[in-house]
Amino acid sequence: MKTAANTIPRNAPCWCGSGKKYKKCHMEKGQKQVPLPETKPKPKGRQVIIKTETQIEGIRKSSQLTKFLLDMVEERISEGVTSNEIDEWVYRETLANGAIPAPLNYGHGQGRRRMPFPKSVCSSPNNVICHGIPNNQALQSGDIVNIDVTCDLDGYFGDASRMFIIGDVPDRTRELVEVTRECLELGIEQVCPSNTLGDIGHVIQQHAEKHGFSVVRDFAGHGVGVEFHEPPQVLHYGQPGTGVTIQENMIFTIEPMINMGSFECRVLGDGWTAVTVDGELSAQWEHTLLVTESGVEVLTA
Repeated sequence: MKTAANTIPRNAPCWCGSGKKYKKCHMEKGQKQVPLPETKPKPKGRQVIIKTETQIEGIRKSSQLTKFLLDMVEERISEGVTSNEIDEWVYRETLANGAIPAPLNYGHGQGRRRMPFPKSVCSSPNNVICHGIPNNQALQSGDIVNIDVTCDLDGYFGDASRMFIIGDVPDRTRELVEVTRECLELGIEQVCPSNTLGDIGHVIQQHAEKHGFSVVRDFAGHGVGVEFHEPPQVLHYGQPGTGVTIQENMIFTIEPMINMGSFECRVLGDGWTAVTVDGELSAQWEHTLLVTESGVEVLTA
């Protein structure tokens, strides 16, 4: 594992996203040991990783830490809090528990044109679909926001996100948040050996559209556990009986992104933040799931 002390040049932008040079920010503060992910080449034609018992136990522990961190956010989040404050809570508590915030500097050294992700959580309010970058804007009554946390604990990853409603919101907004959670729950019910990923996407799409909402096509769930993102891709729409067949000891996320209006989205100039094209609200819930012999274990519950 690399650290900021031996990876970030003195005159490079600081990893924390402040806009200052590293030497004038966290290097000056003595915070030099922020881990960065190793650069791992992504081989072509990667296959679904069926996890061993040792890997499953490591992923289970990481997933429970992710749950603990989201519980902490749920206890503290309120009107007036900024997403930068949430990011700082998660950053400090993750390191205090011997883990690394997996989003921090994600993309470093992978040859991407966009910058590495500069924060420890994704914070996606209102019309932001996913991958929002925390900032100093305070949450206000009427906002909805998704907080997405992933821990890297001893090389094992647990990934989950929750929606939070701030103050009073219209009934239709509350319905969007609730239906999105129901979409996740219905998708989880389809997880068992011999079912397919298409079965998951189909029930999610049916439920969302029945309530007059749309399912985002451009982002999906994914395999997870020994890497942050692994095969397979888990679409949240589709036809039953299609796609990859689910097998025992697969681990992947289901994370439906459901929009109030059109499913169309665009990515902002920062290369990360995905927003609805029509400006309508979006909601998302996510869990990391282990396929068992007879069904599913929700690792981040």
